[in-house]
Amino acid sequence: MSNAPPDASTGAFAGLLERDLLLTDADFTRVSQLIYQRAGIVLAPHKRDMVYSRLGRRVRSLGLTRFSDYLTRLELHGNATEWTAFTNALTTNLTSFFREAYHFPLLAQHVTGRRGPVRVWSAAASTGEEVWSIAITLLETLGPQADIEVVGTDIDTEALRRARAGIYPQELLRDMDKGRLKRFFLKGAGQHSGFVRVRPELTARVRFGELNLVAPAWQDIEPFDAIFCRNVMIYFDRTTQARVLDRLAACLKPDGLLFAGHSENFSQISTRFRLRGQTVYTLS
Repeated sequence: MSNAPPDASTGAFAGLLERDLLLTDADFTRVSQLIYQRAGIVLAPHKRDMVYSRLGRRVRSLGLTRFSDYLTRLELHGNATEWTAFTNALTTNLTSFFREAYHFPLLAQHVTGRRGPVRVWSAAASTGEEVWSIAITLLETLGPQADIEVVGTDIDTEALRRARAGIYPQELLRDMDKGRLKRFFLKGAGQHSGFVRVRPELTARVRFGELNLVAPAWQDIEPFDAIFCRNVMIYFDRTTQARVLDRLAACLKPDGLLFAGHSENFSQISTRFRLRGQTVYTLS
């Protein structure tokens, strides 16, 4: 057996060389505990590389080389800004315009003919694509004179900043109907070429705010005609899911709809809801 060091050109050893930060098992456990306490997110063991990649950028930016040093600083001296950066790094923002498209005709059908204020909440708004999709659906269904409000909340402040800006690469809207694209978005020119911006008639009906779904208390929330809470419960354990669902139930009008993600099933988690259709729930 040779005592020569491994060839640095081999894939395995090259990968080790690239690991400039030290993330131990104990560090990963601490990260998992902290993000669960703060955001209710459950990090499975296979998420270790994700933690290294995402949170590692923050560790490097502070001139540190060990996750343990960062976590000690966070727990002993972390201010609101640093805790926000920690949380932002570990939240997932996978979204798109009119994602799970079958939900939007159901929303349109649900609000058709309503005369009073129509309010819809996107409880995991991410970078805003879902929120704008909801607003477009409501405007197309109820018309420009309708009293419409769409509320988008998320725990990730960086995602909310991008959502509020309402500016997106045009490539993200490549599958959108051309008439809809022209009606609701402004095409960028010059240095903004290749981007689109949400038109004012949409932004006037939308507001964004920071909200942690597992926070001890939510600010007073008026009942909604519909709530979109899609593809976020999958990051919570069953106890947290049940608690959040109970609180969402209190935020729905008696005939309101709750839209869930395609891989989420709440029927065995909460007695507050009953399944109406494909990942769509009403109050029991």
